Amino acid sequence: MRTFFAVIIASLVALAALAIAQPTVPVLPFHDSLRGTTPLNEEPKAPLIAPTENKDVIRGLNYAQQPPTIPHKIDNYQLDKNANRCLACHARSRAEESGAVPVAVSHYIDRDGLVSGHLSPRRYFCTQCHVPQADAKLLIGNTFVAVEDIKQQPTSKSQKK
Repeated sequence: MRTFFAVIIASLVALAALAIAQPTVPVLPFHDSLRGTTPLNEEPKAPLIAPTENKDVIRGLNYAQQPPTIPHKIDNYQLDKNANRCLACHARSRAEESGAVPVAVSHYIDRDGLVSGHLSPRRYFCTQCHVPQADAKLLIGNTFVAVEDIKQQPTSKSQKK
């Protein structure tokens, strides 16, 4: 019984020593992937914004169901409840004349699944899904392969035939 109390007292003393011990400060400065080495009480300098691409080429997809990206500058385009500058070229009635890709038919379907002759209100603000691109280095790698590019491996049943 005496050894039991001795073990408990020794454990409590060890826990108390750990509780009052000062935390160690790392030798290297703290480095956050978003803030860099800027201390928390200081505002970091914002990185330069990469220039928007203006190539007018249709890009490939980076993941399944990705909305197409905007291949040109849209600086100063009015896109609010009063006007949508994108429709000046991309409306189905103007696309042939402008040479732009027409708005997809899916954008004319309302939330009840009914097709109408005008753009659905939930698809009106183009930049909710479609974004211009910048010529910037990739932050992370991407190994996406579109379904149509995946080569089917022969199964064991088809090999036997």
